Amino acid sequence: LIVQKLEDQISVLNNEKWSLMEQIQRLESEIDFLKNENFAVSTVYGVAPHPSLKQVPLTVSEDNGRYLDIKSSENDNKLGNTEETSLSLSAEVDSRTSKDDMLNSVPCKETEKLSSCAPSTKAAVHFDKPNRKLSPAFHQALLSFCRMSADSRLGSEVSRIADSEKSVMLMLGRCLPHIVPNVLLAKREELIPLILCTACLHPEPKERDQLLHILFNLIKRPDDEQRQMILTGCVAFARHVGPTRVEAELLPQCWEQINHKYPERRLLVAESCGALAPYLPKEIRSSLVLSMLQQMLMEDKADLVREAVIKSLGIIMGYIDDPDKYQQGFELLLSALGDPSERVVSATHQVFLPAYAAWTTELGNLQFHLIPTLLNKIEKLLREGEHGLDEHKLHMYLSALQSLIPSLFALVLQNAPFTSKAKLQGEIPQIEVTRFPRPVSPLQDVAIIIGSREQLAVLLQLYDYQLEHEGTTGWETLLWVVNQLLPQLIEIVGKINVASTACVHEFSRFFWRLSYIFYTHTYMHIYVHIKPKFFTVLLDSTAGNGVLTKATVPIYATGVLTCYIQEEDRKLLVGFLEDVMTMLSLSHAPLDSLKASFVELGANPAYHELLLTVLWYGVVHTSALVRCTAARMFELTLRGMSEALVDKRVAPALVTLSSDPEFSVRIATIPAFGTIMETVTQRELLERVKMQLASFLEDPQYQDQHSLHTEIIKTFGRVGPNAEPRFRDECKKQFQILILALVNNQQSVDSKRLDIATHLFEAYSALSCCFISEDLMVNHFLPGLKCLRTDMEHLSPEHEVILSSMIKECEQKVENKTVQEPQGSMSIAASLVSEDTKTKFLNKMGQLTTSGAMLANVFQRKK
Repeated sequence: LIVQKLEDQISVLNNEKWSLMEQIQRLESEIDFLKNENFAVSTVYGVAPHPSLKQVPLTVSEDNGRYLDIKSSENDNKLGNTEETSLSLSAEVDSRTSKDDMLNSVPCKETEKLSSCAPSTKAAVHFDKPNRKLSPAFHQALLSFCRMSADSRLGSEVSRIADSEKSVMLMLGRCLPHIVPNVLLAKREELIPLILCTACLHPEPKERDQLLHILFNLIKRPDDEQRQMILTGCVAFARHVGPTRVEAELLPQCWEQINHKYPERRLLVAESCGALAPYLPKEIRSSLVLSMLQQMLMEDKADLVREAVIKSLGIIMGYIDDPDKYQQGFELLLSALGDPSERVVSATHQVFLPAYAAWTTELGNLQFHLIPTLLNKIEKLLREGEHGLDEHKLHMYLSALQSLIPSLFALVLQNAPFTSKAKLQGEIPQIEVTRFPRPVSPLQDVAIIIGSREQLAVLLQLYDYQLEHEGTTGWETLLWVVNQLLPQLIEIVGKINVASTACVHEFSRFFWRLSYIFYTHTYMHIYVHIKPKFFTVLLDSTAGNGVLTKATVPIYATGVLTCYIQEEDRKLLVGFLEDVMTMLSLSHAPLDSLKASFVELGANPAYHELLLTVLWYGVVHTSALVRCTAARMFELTLRGMSEALVDKRVAPALVTLSSDPEFSVRIATIPAFGTIMETVTQRELLERVKMQLASFLEDPQYQDQHSLHTEIIKTFGRVGPNAEPRFRDECKKQFQILILALVNNQQSVDSKRLDIATHLFEAYSALSCCFISEDLMVNHFLPGLKCLRTDMEHLSPEHEVILSSMIKECEQKVENKTVQEPQGSMSIAASLVSEDTKTKFLNKMGQLTTSGAMLANVFQRKK
């Protein structure tokens, strides 16, 4: 409090000092004025000064005639000469206004004379004094009853009204620091124009620094709209003052808040670095600002701040011109791509990566460094990931390559042999809306990279013509894509584990985008080059290299053959899948590559009809091996397929296969029938499926079919928790898993008995997740568990302990009549097992020594 009072006193004394100096200047100027001009003014009115009418002059300010000092009757005559150049025009206009006001204050008939003889630099305003004989002391004492305060800081400012633009700036510089703290936080952005204008025009560097400090600390935690307003003001300030003052005055404010405790303040700093980039000296962009952003990217824990940093880095990359910073930019790019926040990674693909790619293209490094380096990192990742691939890093590098495809295509167009012929004249062709995939950012729009949509349209027309009539001779950038990029990519694809769904999907997307963007209707040059290169590799697989079992098949099918689905393209895809299905089946090879193709294509409903066409080819094939493969593929196509299509196309095909002469084909249909039970709600179709599955159990010819029983148990254990409850209960009775358990007790071959018992254990564990009515519990579930326990006593004692615990708890529930109909879905903990028993159950499960896969199925829950 004492310090504040002392500061106020110092401020008051400073103000008084300035006031006294101004008064001295005014008095001196008025003395000179009265000596030189008093006679001229008297002549205008045609009378001599009256001895009893003393006129005290008060000068009119050249500012606008309104700002007067109520503490003094004099005025300052030192005006525009000391003002800054930027205010000279305003001073001239205001000076004219004040002189016009002066002329209007005299009689009209004298205006012309006054205009001709009035002083050129100062005009005087006179106030009449009363013709009284009161002493000055009496007047002073009388006026003391007017309640005025000129002793405080604010009173000093009020009593000394500014009379020039410079004085206004000085006054604002003194007053704003006291005004800001007393304005509501929600309204402080209203002060931004005033603060910026004063900071821009104030003559004192120290005061400007204080004002900019106030600007950056104006709002404790500025929201998005408030930050935008501050940034808008900073840009306006930068445009006005130039790069030197931006570096000297604005950047230090950013640096001070780089580690501020509030993320909103750090966010303002990150956004300011990008917004001010065009107005900074180029050396500062590539040194201080780049270092600030790098520090914030590496150290800031707030996702929003790092996201803003990435966007500002992208802007910096658009203005930087120091090639020595290329490697630093690449390292920042890798850090941004690997950021744990999806927001940051998204901003990288939208802003930073395209901007960096543009600079890389200018330096000639897109083909010879950026893309090859990312490919090498992917290859290294695959080599090191034989026992566990880092899919996150693979996605990181591959998505970066995918985002670079528009820049690569633009480079191919801009370095084509026909570039000199690309003139914007005559009728410009239209670009089809579907010609390019929708870009994730304007910076990935090929038209924006090229310069305009009209320029791109002309280049595309020449591109099609060149490939159709003249080929690629001398077209180095396109030849690099065809002869170096594609072979390396196809080689990488052959190293991918086909079981990695995520990897297959990522590479499929990449090849689809590459094929789609480079596609040309008239010649399909890249498309035609990609297909033979893939097909050459695939044909080699018949010699025993096994490429047909690798990810090359699904990536070629889904990433290349689907880039344009016209009738001809569809026939190519159908024929390829039919050939792969046939070759894999006849060679008894694993079906993983074919399954991956069906899963990837089946995710898009547009391909369901096409997949069913391929499968029908397998259904009617002469080889039982191909028919068996087709039956297994149906299971993969059903998820997401419309019930109408299932009813009209899938069910008839499965019924046909279920009566196949070969038992292996019939058994292969069971998982597909089970998937229909999971995914379809149409009652009539479900009844047909139930009848078909029941026939497998009731027909005497299947009694000794161990593989069929195993498949049914596995399927029902998978389907049961997900099927419609009422239909599921009917199936439990119909399929009589109890009978399978009883029959298994009589199995003489221990290996088969253990196999069935293991699958039954997994099925009962899965079904226990569902609500079980009292009737099913007593007549089916408990008897089946007891039969299963009999098997496990001899074959797997550790499982027997768990089964005994389950049986005991179920019997207790039945005896106490506590099994009730649920209102909705009921978990095993609620319907079967108490908390105490559940704890014992889990503890005993932890003591099992069986395989991890089996234990995982025990804990299977309803999806």
